[in-house]
Amino acid sequence: MGRLDGRVVLVTGAARGQGEQEARLFAAEGARVVLADVLDEAGRAVAEELGGKSARYVHLDVGDEAGWPAAVAVAKDAFGRLDGLVNNAGILRFNALEHTPLAEYEEVVRVNQTGTFLGMRAVAPELAAAGGGTIVNTCSYTALAGMASLTSYAASKAAVLGMTRVAALELAGRGIRVNAMCPGGIDTPMINPAPLDPGAGRAAVDELFRAHVPLGRAGRPEEVARLALFLTSDDSSYVTGQPFVVDGGWLAGLSLF
Repeated sequence: MGRLDGRVVLVTGAARGQGEQEARLFAAEGARVVLADVLDEAGRAVAEELGGKSARYVHLDVGDEAGWPAAVAVAKDAFGRLDGLVNNAGILRFNALEHTPLAEYEEVVRVNQTGTFLGMRAVAPELAAAGGGTIVNTCSYTALAGMASLTSYAASKAAVLGMTRVAALELAGRGIRVNAMCPGGIDTPMINPAPLDPGAGRAAVDELFRAHVPLGRAGRPEEVARLALFLTSDDSSYVTGQPFVVDGGWLAGLSLF
């Protein structure tokens, strides 16, 4: 018996990184998964590997309002219902506050913040019709603690945390639980070493985590996926409206010894 037997879950940003690992783990735990992304070739490849009985792929730009009804329709047409959503899709841009162009700020907000809003709004009626369900929003360490050069990203993720709490209050009566994951540095394609040290590349990223994270390393996508599984499964049946930090101890503080 899998922990998600019989459930249908839509995962955004599922072509790679955290979203891919979430889709793979959910399918292994018995769910039927709809993988949504703008990286069509990679997304289709993951869905095909998981198999037609377990997965479908749909092109979805999460910040485009018109795309969401089609994504929900894919889930219902293929599997008859929708029980859960993982709002994983996101983008990261490094820039100092005074050097951040408005267009860049708005791009990050469109994907990270507006995309999450549109996703919750689109799936809520379907989850209620299925008798209840779960929404897991991917927030960030930076929603809880500042980080230089991440004004747009931190702002968008702080908004996601606020929306998570409000949605949890509004949707609880319809049997829908809404929670947020707050990852620290996770080893995915989103981590770009260039702003840290263009010459050092990956070595600069590894040194950053050794210096600042108590566990001494970046997180792995599958470690975030296991948290998403917990929040989507009945193991978290009395949990809603909460942020869950998965950061190797980064937020706990600075170790001097």
